[in-house]
Amino acid sequence: MMMNLSTLGPNILDVDISLVTTKGFWIFVQSNEYFLSFDEYPWFRDARIAEIMNVELKNQHHLRWEDLDVDIELDSLKYPERYPLCFTP
Repeated sequence: MMMNLSTLGPNILDVDISLVTTKGFWIFVQSNEYFLSFDEYPWFRDARIAEIMNVELKNQHHLRWEDLDVDIELDSLKYPERYPLCFTP
């Protein structure tokens, strides 16, 4: 039996962290890519890379980092002007 490689299967990655830098990280979710800077999302600043990589897409509308106890709505990434962040250390 010959396999047809031109037939694509379903996308098995709901969410992917593509790059972590000293300034933040790039996340690819639902065909969109977003940059989460550590200045705007300080909950990730001191996280280990393994903790940042351990993310799940829940209910197709929010991201969950279980190890860090962080949840982010996808809508806030798509429309950040609607969700001003206030962080007080």
